[in-house]
Amino acid sequence: MHRRTVLKSTGAVGTIVGVAGCLGSGSFGDSNPDVALEEPDREFESSDVPYPAWGERVPDVSLSLPTGSRDIRLRDIETPALLTFFYSHCQTVCPVLIATLRNVQSHAENNGYADAVRFLPMTFDPTRDTAERLGAYADEMNVDAESENWQFLRPASKQRAKDVIQDQFGVVFQRTEPADMDMYMFTHTALTLLVNADGFIERAYRSKSPDEETIIADLKTVRNA
Repeated sequence: MHRRTVLKSTGAVGTIVGVAGCLGSGSFGDSNPDVALEEPDREFESSDVPYPAWGERVPDVSLSLPTGSRDIRLRDIETPALLTFFYSHCQTVCPVLIATLRNVQSHAENNGYADAVRFLPMTFDPTRDTAERLGAYADEMNVDAESENWQFLRPASKQRAKDVIQDQFGVVFQRTEPADMDMYMFTHTALTLLVNADGFIERAYRSKSPDEETIIADLKTVRNA
């Protein structure tokens, strides 16, 4: 079984939203030359989990800007980046994930490293998360979406969202029923990734409320590597 589909196949949708990225204790192997951060204390190896984890390369995928004007290939990004996965009608987990990235963005702008980091939130609800909707959402969340370092990414279709976000990144999302519900919601897992300038995962924060001070400290180490 492909490890990226483990959570889906076990029916663990929604039950692991708050699972932390660094569990238990123990470390496997020596330091990895592809990353700046040491391996986190945890009871598993990166190859055992359904999401890209410490020391692995970010999936080789391209996603569009909301306007569809151009695609961004994740492995082509030449600065450290923070990725998360959301939908704009979420009223629970997603606003916290987006607010965390916003606060890190504000710290970057206030401390002179705004051009040394990218923020790339990806929606898994492309039907409703149009360019207009995401512009309004940025205003609601007080996000500086006009900055060159912040770019919402939008899969071209529901199937593309599944292929990339669920199958490649291991972020499980499931729509509420019935299928014709206008204000449907999603049950989904939470994941924020810190990717270095070479496209390797430095940290996978598996929390519905990531600690921004930890992210800022980790990002500083990655930036200065």
